[in-house]
Amino acid sequence: MATAGRLLLILALLSAVYGLAASVHGARSGAREWIDSGRRSMYAIALMAAVAFVILDIAFISSNFSYDIVASGSSTTTPLVYRAAAIWSTQQGSLLLWVMLMSVWGSLALFVTRRRVREIVPYAQATMFAFSIFFIGLTVLFADPFVTNSSPPSEGAGLDPLLRHVTMLMHPPMVYSGYTLLLVPFSFGVGALISNRVGAEWLKVTRRFSLAAWLCLGIGILLGARWSYTELGWGGYWAWDPVENAALMPWLCTTAFIHSMMIQERRGMLKVWNASLVLGTGCLAIVGTFLVRSGILSSIHAFVSDPTLNISFVSLIALMAIGSIGLVIWRRDSLRTDARLDSLLSREAVFLFQNLVMVALTAVIFWITFFPLISEAITGTQVSVGPPAFRPFVVPLALIVVLLSGIGPIIAWRRVTVAKLRRNFAFPVALGVATLAVLAVASDATGHLMAYLMFGMGAFAIGTVAQEFFRGTRARVAMTSESPPVALAALVRRNRRRYGGYIVHLGFAVAMIGVAASTSFQHQRYAFLKPGQSVRVGGYTIRYVRPTVSTTAQKLAFGAVISVSQGGTHVTTMRTSYGLYPSQDPMHPIGRFFNGSAESDVGLVSGPLRDLWAVIQPNITPLQGLITRGDALVARLLLQVASLPASQQSAQLNIAYGLRDQLIRVLAQRFVTRPWASEFLFEVNPLVMWLWVGAIISALGGLIALPPLPAVRRSRRTASGPPASRGRGGRGPSSPAVPPEPVRERELV
Repeated sequence: MATAGRLLLILALLSAVYGLAASVHGARSGAREWIDSGRRSMYAIALMAAVAFVILDIAFISSNFSYDIVASGSSTTTPLVYRAAAIWSTQQGSLLLWVMLMSVWGSLALFVTRRRVREIVPYAQATMFAFSIFFIGLTVLFADPFVTNSSPPSEGAGLDPLLRHVTMLMHPPMVYSGYTLLLVPFSFGVGALISNRVGAEWLKVTRRFSLAAWLCLGIGILLGARWSYTELGWGGYWAWDPVENAALMPWLCTTAFIHSMMIQERRGMLKVWNASLVLGTGCLAIVGTFLVRSGILSSIHAFVSDPTLNISFVSLIALMAIGSIGLVIWRRDSLRTDARLDSLLSREAVFLFQNLVMVALTAVIFWITFFPLISEAITGTQVSVGPPAFRPFVVPLALIVVLLSGIGPIIAWRRVTVAKLRRNFAFPVALGVATLAVLAVASDATGHLMAYLMFGMGAFAIGTVAQEFFRGTRARVAMTSESPPVALAALVRRNRRRYGGYIVHLGFAVAMIGVAASTSFQHQRYAFLKPGQSVRVGGYTIRYVRPTVSTTAQKLAFGAVISVSQGGTHVTTMRTSYGLYPSQDPMHPIGRFFNGSAESDVGLVSGPLRDLWAVIQPNITPLQGLITRGDALVARLLLQVASLPASQQSAQLNIAYGLRDQLIRVLAQRFVTRPWASEFLFEVNPLVMWLWVGAIISALGGLIALPPLPAVRRSRRTASGPPASRGRGGRGPSSPAVPPEPVRERELV
């Protein structure tokens, strides 16, 4: 099967080369048959990549360790669902996933545009094939996932314990889907510029892919944040890690593009801006992929650095950036427009300002993320940066974005009168000001001014959305006499783009309130506690009740039962543990069970007002002397077994391994029977639940606003032939026949 998988990738590479040649020839000669043939090549690539992916995933599921990447990334003790997902935990497997997703989304884009924007499609198609050649070429030449070993190991190294989390089942596919979907509008932007068809039509055919990319990247970012919050054990959900930032930057630019394309569609403005933005976003998608694979910046998410892949990606990024700039300069005359802003008090002005803020936010994140490399190139020393470097710039810009997300939906196009401003903004402004007033009276804003401003801006944005839904529903009830719930559902169904966007803005405001509260008012404390001892955190008394231990063939888990009370009243009980997976160290038959990979099982109790969060970092130093003596004892026993005749070794090995397992259990139980102090991290995180709720609301809004794929309707031809015309008294035999209309195919967006 490995040979079949490798052959499929080689055939896919050849198909990509053919598709590129056919598309370019068809574009230059105007021969539709060559363009259609190229499009079918993309379908073939998608099919071959999918089959190759399935072959490799079956190898992971069946623990076929003759595949090198299966031996290095999975094991028989890895649960089935994680064995199926382990394929994208490896460099080669994730590249194959990228190839499959890219070819699937490319095929879908070419299918839905097969009879539209015909001048643009051949060049967009050629651009997609160029990406296919690059990525498939990497899997064939430098990162072959089908490398096999004639002497496979009996057991694999296993999946990294940190990746054995439910969010990791979907986080990488979602992020990769976002990246690969962004290559569709990039390709059509290239096609529009090359063909000099720079009107709004190319935006219309790619809008659904831009929105789908925004949605997938957003869900991927959310899943990654949840994984960080519940698995890594450091106490947060966003660390401004380079790979986290790599996904955030194209998401921000895609958000800007989705707004600015509406201005070009409606007013014919911002052609240069939109072309530059979509091309820059495509470049950022490849930059994000590069950061994951290069390891040039320290990140828990990154793969091991590969110089060959690094050079390849840097070359691609440079080519894309230089080519994009060249195309925009080449078509600068065609991209000019006579349309201008009629007023700064208009929706297009707000959208433009929002775009500028989004791009500024992206630029700040890009600069600080890459500053270690920039400083190293200039001074020879790589300077480390962390979250404090981002906050002075990101927080004010985020405040402006939330404010504009409330203004944009209710301000009119072109210009707005003072009377309409008063009518549309009276309630939202009152709600925002009232929120700030209540907070100012109820608490001290000293040191938390930005957080309180975020609450006020968030309330303002929520007020604008609520007002729009209320007014729309009330108007529909008045016209149709429907009940309010039915009228609301019909309102959203009949104008999905508008009201889906409102829901996205609502969710964004809710999420940012959760971010502001959980980061500004978080209570955190490290403590060394023995059983029975307690500590105060954020108004709660947290007591270490007792230690726990669990021993299985897969891992050792040292944990704790924790009681939480407030004002003498018991609130909840939490359990947290720290799991240790055995390493592949034959020299330490006991110690390898205590020094392998680790994972944290966070104790978490969530609520609408606050989360209680706890994690344990057990200290196993008191066991180290016993572990060393156990290593020596078991190693001596295994040497004695090795000197015995082969016929006797099996039984004696069972005895030796039984003794080893018994020693491990005895050592682990000392954590319970003779407990000592362990290190804990406790947190009280206000309103953090609303971050997840807001993100889910935004995702729902994105799904509602996502345009459906075109449906194809064919007119029917009667079986008895062309219909005859009707006379005054009906159909007469002498009535002249009316020639039938040609069969048409109509695509409905």
